[in-house]
Amino acid sequence: MHMADALLSVAVGGTMYAASAAAIGYSIAKIKKDEFYEKKIPIMAVAGAFIFAAQMIDIAIPGTGSSGHIGGGILLAALLGAFPALLTISAVLIIQCLFFADGGLLALGSNIFNLGVIPCLFVYPLLFRPILKKEITPKAIWIASIAAVVVGLQLGAFGVVLQTQASGITALPFATFALFMQPIHLLIGIGEGIITASVLCFVYKMQPEILDRNTMLHESCSRDRDSGQEQAQGDESGARKKAPLGNLIITLAIITIAVGGGVSIFTSTNPTGLEWAIERTAGAGAEELESNEPLTERLAIIQETTAFMPDYDYRFAGEDGSLTGTSVAGIAGSILTFLLAGGIAWGISAVKKKRRSRAAAS
Repeated sequence: MHMADALLSVAVGGTMYAASAAAIGYSIAKIKKDEFYEKKIPIMAVAGAFIFAAQMIDIAIPGTGSSGHIGGGILLAALLGAFPALLTISAVLIIQCLFFADGGLLALGSNIFNLGVIPCLFVYPLLFRPILKKEITPKAIWIASIAAVVVGLQLGAFGVVLQTQASGITALPFATFALFMQPIHLLIGIGEGIITASVLCFVYKMQPEILDRNTMLHESCSRDRDSGQEQAQGDESGARKKAPLGNLIITLAIITIAVGGGVSIFTSTNPTGLEWAIERTAGAGAEELESNEPLTERLAIIQETTAFMPDYDYRFAGEDGSLTGTSVAGIAGSILTFLLAGGIAWGISAVKKKRRSRAAAS
């Protein structure tokens, strides 16, 4: 569901940049008050790399001629909490846009909003967390995952329709475009929900405190802190949970390398849900529309310069592609995302530590 620049006007693209930037700024401010944040840094880096690799795999949707990939917003929010998740998915989308030409530069703000802000800051706290609030069980994880992913993807898909309509630079009729976008992303959402639930059940089995901390136990942890009990419990929990957390991180890293470097070879060649909807709305051969706006053309030139592996293949691979390009792109992109997401996480942590030091000194 990565939007191309041709779908957006400069005004709408700029507005979505501002909205996404505001959401990211708000998330950073909230993260600075998160007492558990430092424990999430390695998970942010590895989970970001995992989502990058997983998004490379387009799974064919039976009977439609379309394909879809996971968005990852709900999965990241369940693992990290809403605010770190938004920063992590933003890192994924930035790497995809700049280095692999997946999604336009003008559309980056829209893509962050549709795939990040909506699921992480709205759907996760309003739907996913309440379902797991009373008790975390495999059944509850499945219900919460599928419901939240479907709702998030439906809202994101409708956001694409609204942003395209507001731009007014394409010949895509609103009702027809929505009629094709919503059902195909419902099917994609069900598939992503199943994947999300499977991953979260696996994580909960290995390291239950990750989901506990982000859902049902957050308030009780705060009470423990206020009563002076949190430090002792945290030390005991850290000693007990440290090895499993390390095992989980290593497992996710191995899966990321396997998916990015191997399984991505078998990705579907069918058009994505967005491309499929555009083709059926605008006619055959119209999966990618063109824009004549000067700024869009300049941004396209910039993206051609920064994208060292456009479309996840070697720059000069030709129409037939290469045998190893996709695997190399999967590994390279995962590493870049790991570094960017981890760098963002570490940078915020460093600022927090400096502020604490200054407060203690004063």
